[in-house]
Amino acid sequence: MTLDTFFQDSHIFHRSLAHKPLNVVSGSGLTLTLDSGKQLIDATGGPAVACLGHGRADVADAVSHQIKQLAYLFSAGGYSNDATEELASIVLKNNPGGLSKAIFVNSGSEATDTSIKLVTQYWQEKGEYQRRNFIARKQSYHGNTIGALCVSGHDSRRNMYKDWISNNVTFVDPCYAYRCKHNGETDEKYVARLRQQLEDEFQRLGPDTVAAFYAETIVGSTLGCLPAVKGYFKAVRAVCDKYGALLVLDEIMCGMGKTGTMHAWEQEDIRGPDIETVGKALGGGFVPLSGVLVHQKIFDVIANGSKGLAHGHTFQAHPAACAGALAVQKIIARDNILENVRRMGALLEKLLKEHIAPLPYVGNVRGRGLFWGVEFMKDKESKTPFPPKDSFGHKVREAGLDLGVNVLEPMGASGALSVETVIVCPPYIVTEKELVKIINLLKQAIEKVSAGYRD
Repeated sequence: MTLDTFFQDSHIFHRSLAHKPLNVVSGSGLTLTLDSGKQLIDATGGPAVACLGHGRADVADAVSHQIKQLAYLFSAGGYSNDATEELASIVLKNNPGGLSKAIFVNSGSEATDTSIKLVTQYWQEKGEYQRRNFIARKQSYHGNTIGALCVSGHDSRRNMYKDWISNNVTFVDPCYAYRCKHNGETDEKYVARLRQQLEDEFQRLGPDTVAAFYAETIVGSTLGCLPAVKGYFKAVRAVCDKYGALLVLDEIMCGMGKTGTMHAWEQEDIRGPDIETVGKALGGGFVPLSGVLVHQKIFDVIANGSKGLAHGHTFQAHPAACAGALAVQKIIARDNILENVRRMGALLEKLLKEHIAPLPYVGNVRGRGLFWGVEFMKDKESKTPFPPKDSFGHKVREAGLDLGVNVLEPMGASGALSVETVIVCPPYIVTEKELVKIINLLKQAIEKVSAGYRD
């Protein structure tokens, strides 16, 4: 395929060189406007980022005010500022699950790297130097830096960098009931099987050598908004507690209100993780920001030991980024926006199950709140997936763009199971009228692609 001359002329090294990108000139609410004048309804807010939609003057004003007052501060220089302190206080109000401290960085990948270093420092300062092994899950994704890829079970993204990938991370199965439950197996027996697999891995490695277990509370881009079955995280928490390992929950994509509660783990009947990573909806995309939320017990060990983090970044706790996120979080609280997430989430579930699930090539619809995935199957009865070369999810996304709706497509081959999905995760401000339009256009897009597969 000939390279579009746009890429030769542009000074940006674009992430994909397959097709000339659409040029977006403005955004307002859920609407993106292209330079051609065409408008798209943004049913994802990017990769689940723009939780308040686009074009928020109130957030822009908050960022502008902070830049005029204090644009930058070096957090390692012995300084702090009000925006950073207040944001942490709001995010950690009432110390959810014992989480009491925040480290603010720039991206989800940085948050994962920070959490890995924090886990390592914690065990070093406790004198348990043998705890160097990490356990994560297959077909997971925790970020694209080398450190984050080390704990990510995303095969294709790891493969090119295999010479750099650490050898102290092993992987267990995800909780993927739709594809991985045995015939006749109950949810309870499935959870018990996964728990035993995790226990067996602890035993194989040596229980006192495991530093942490990493998992996405709801798996995002690799498996398409996949919640765990009831009781799974309770079992995981119990195994970590039994052997003294830390539980790190990645809510970079699924957290900060997307499921109807500020933290997705609040719906899992556990006391909480030891470390939680957040991002995307933390700041709504207005300025890059992510965070690592830390349990008091981890802080106490470091506070009573070295008295400092063995990690940091030049732009850590950036005042303008924190001011933007602070404005976002205040708006969510002031306008009771999580109630809209719950109400519109229930409607989105209803619309998906009534209009999308019955389509011939739709195998499964799953999610929570305003975070939903649609998985496609070549044969839904036998659960035979489409060959990866068909790129069915990508084709649906492209058909959607032609029709005027933006949904998320799969992010490459993540593992042994071929998973073709699209994700619908609209901004928290979405209305009933907009949801109906999104599902109507998505249905048309799926039907358009499906027409090429019918005999």
